[in-house]
Amino acid sequence: MRKKLTNKIIFAVMLLMPDGFCSDPQSKRTIHLFVALCDNEHQGIVPVPPKLGDGEDPKNNLYWGALYGVKQFFKRSKNWKLLETVQHPRNSILERCIFKHERKDVYMVADAYGGMEIKRAIADFLQSASGNGREVVSLKKGLTKIALRSSQLIAYVGHNGLMDFQIETYPHPNDQVQRDAIVLACASKPYFCEPLIKSGARPLLLTTGFMAPEAYTLENAIEGWILREGDEAIRLRAATAYHKYQKCGLNSAKRLFVSGVNK
Repeated sequence: MRKKLTNKIIFAVMLLMPDGFCSDPQSKRTIHLFVALCDNEHQGIVPVPPKLGDGEDPKNNLYWGALYGVKQFFKRSKNWKLLETVQHPRNSILERCIFKHERKDVYMVADAYGGMEIKRAIADFLQSASGNGREVVSLKKGLTKIALRSSQLIAYVGHNGLMDFQIETYPHPNDQVQRDAIVLACASKPYFCEPLIKSGARPLLLTTGFMAPEAYTLENAIEGWILREGDEAIRLRAATAYHKYQKCGLNSAKRLFVSGVNK
């Protein structure tokens, strides 16, 4: 009886822990991805085939369900396991995928925003970079809870909406945590670098020109981050992956990516 009672108390305490339960809290790391679905109608992009550019269809979208989209690419990756898929976790988010790294204690929450919600996606990304998020994700299976504000790496993938509109107020840091940030969008450095620094985040990987924000670049950069590699090593990973798939020349790919705030 005493053993059963003790187990119930332990279970209750774990549910109340704000950042979830983990056998080694210091080892658990979290990544939060913000993906604005490709949208021919609501974004200032060069149109893509209608099936790929329907911003309300995650299943076939260029940046989510297509071959090199975030969901499909990470789902097929040997480095990641898809734990759960959640439909419409919030009004602006059409689908959420929760992944776990196969070898490291790293969780990744990827949110697919409807194409017309691109401004909300970028605003939420910057809020998350500043530590102002409040959402906690609970896995249906097991006791793991993920406090998204505790994410150490934040990434935005999609069209560079800041070319088309402005965010009225950029957030300021809400804590002393310095998060790393990746923005895979066309010419993200001149548009995102300053807002990220003001938010308290460290621009880990940005771009200098037009590019295809597909998931092979993201996965390779994330793998370097997980292994705690330096900025230059992560930039080279991104460039190598981009050249591999785009056949653009490694030197051109190196010029496309910049890593760190002083590059």
